[in-house]
Amino acid sequence: DALKLKGPRYGCGVGQCGTCTVMVSGQPMRSCVLRASLVGNKPIRTLDGLEKNGQLHPVQVAFVDEQAAQCGYCANGWVMHAVALLEKYPKATDAQIQQNLANVQCRCGTQIAILRAVKKARDNMTITKA
Repeated sequence: DALKLKGPRYGCGVGQCGTCTVMVSGQPMRSCVLRASLVGNKPIRTLDGLEKNGQLHPVQVAFVDEQAAQCGYCANGWVMHAVALLEKYPKATDAQIQQNLANVQCRCGTQIAILRAVKKARDNMTITKA
């Protein structure tokens, strides 16, 4: 709150829901159960840090295009997991995407739109890099 970050949110407090996800050295981690002593000097990236030069990350753009976040509360977890996956595996298969996102919880029922958004981001990122 003191840093005015809007990305990571408090959800369950026990590392299950994913709304608090941040990336530590490129790996998605639940910040609600992450001890600062384990982070040390490793780089931490939040949803707020995905923009470059005022442009949303391709995953964020795809989420908007596909209207993937109904209430938006869990969007941080979905986006951070998707970004981590696509940065590591730019040509991730549909099965890899589904497996990667399986641990993020959403009660709004927008999982199909979320999967569509991540696949769209993957395809757009691949085209951009080509």
